[in-house]
Amino acid sequence: MRVIDLYHRLPHRGRSWAATLRGSYLRRYRYGKETSSLIADALARDSWSAEDWERWRSPTLSQLLKRAVERVPFYRDYWRKRPGDGWQDLANWPILSKQTVAKAPRRFVADDCNPRRMFKVHTSGSTGTPLTLWRSRQTTRRWYALCEARQQTWWQLTRDDRSAMLGGQLVVAARRSKPPFWVWNSSMRQLYLSSYHIDADSVASYVDAIKRYRARYLLGYPSALAAIARLGLELGLESPPLELCIANAEPVFDWQRQVIELFFSAPLSETYGSAELVAAASQCPEGTLHLWPEVGYLEIIADDRDEPVPPGETGRLVCTGLLNTDMPLIRYEIGDRGALPANTTPCACGRRLPALAKIEGRLDDEIVTPEGRHVGRLDPIFKAELRIREAQIVQTSPAAVELRVVPAAGYGDQDRATLLSGLRQRLGQTMELSIIEVERLPRNAAGKLRAVVSALDRDTILALQTKE
Repeated sequence: MRVIDLYHRLPHRGRSWAATLRGSYLRRYRYGKETSSLIADALARDSWSAEDWERWRSPTLSQLLKRAVERVPFYRDYWRKRPGDGWQDLANWPILSKQTVAKAPRRFVADDCNPRRMFKVHTSGSTGTPLTLWRSRQTTRRWYALCEARQQTWWQLTRDDRSAMLGGQLVVAARRSKPPFWVWNSSMRQLYLSSYHIDADSVASYVDAIKRYRARYLLGYPSALAAIARLGLELGLESPPLELCIANAEPVFDWQRQVIELFFSAPLSETYGSAELVAAASQCPEGTLHLWPEVGYLEIIADDRDEPVPPGETGRLVCTGLLNTDMPLIRYEIGDRGALPANTTPCACGRRLPALAKIEGRLDDEIVTPEGRHVGRLDPIFKAELRIREAQIVQTSPAAVELRVVPAAGYGDQDRATLLSGLRQRLGQTMELSIIEVERLPRNAAGKLRAVVSALDRDTILALQTKE
């Protein structure tokens, strides 16, 4: 019998004990005597100027490229076939795909490292490409110090505060129909709630658990946070007394922010990061999404060519990881789109970290019309006043889009008409649009909800693109 099956046979107290045991190991691995000074150093760098960052980044990047050429099998083999000093210029390095890393992940680990002594990370494959990654204890502690500095400390919180997390770990069996849908990890003072069991029948128990365990802040996927918030408002539940909600792992849509902040009566801080540790950003109390330059160097590349786009223009995110030098990913196309701000007005928070104007999520989270137009960021059609709990847009063919909706109380023809009108305005007259009502939308293996899903294969998309 598998360990996970044995775990699910345990009573609730036993599952919480197992979570605490695991949490104790993770806490020791993530935090050490150096953590306080790492946090202080990170906060001090918040005031660095662009020139300060360039003086730090230039030698850091040069050392990383040299280590990759000398020590990392994949890059060493690549540059052996290309004699000369071309590797010293980052622009000469090829753009690296997830598929390349997934095929042979060990070839990206430096040969002076032993993966058996490193922390192994498996991604869920939400982009269709699951990955295996390795981090040293030193890298892990540097990462979590940055997280505490720029996710908690900016908001007067610490890792020792009680928190709740809505995540994709199977802390209770998927078949479970009655609470509790959570475990208490006492070593990390964290209530871990399943993102798979949220519905009208269970939401009151979720809200009550967050209250009973006295969480100061709530961390989770924005789709899961919004699901609880919408149901809580619909059912007239009293929200828990939170100080902050932190959104991770998915883009935050305007309607989600509105409903989350309305129900929880707490600000929502958006964060951006990746299991690959190549880019990260977090939102300050003034609303700016600040980049963490220590994690990686970010390029924004045009969709149709491997050239940078100007500030303010959206493109593909190509990242060179600077934090994990033992498994360096150089000019790595992470699979998301975003933009740098068109102006460089200093943030009112006083921090001088560079900023991201927006993150648009996965490259394939967009609709391609029969004319070859790429239409992304469709979330504005989901206005907060619509009587729906959540929705998903699915392109089922080159000329057809299906909107799958989980209705809320009072949902009717007016909501359908508003949704179809919003889609029609953005997709044009050539698309066949339809709406179907469903009881629940599927999550992926990590518990995330994809807002837009394309059933088109790459050849079809490329054929449509040629019509532009």
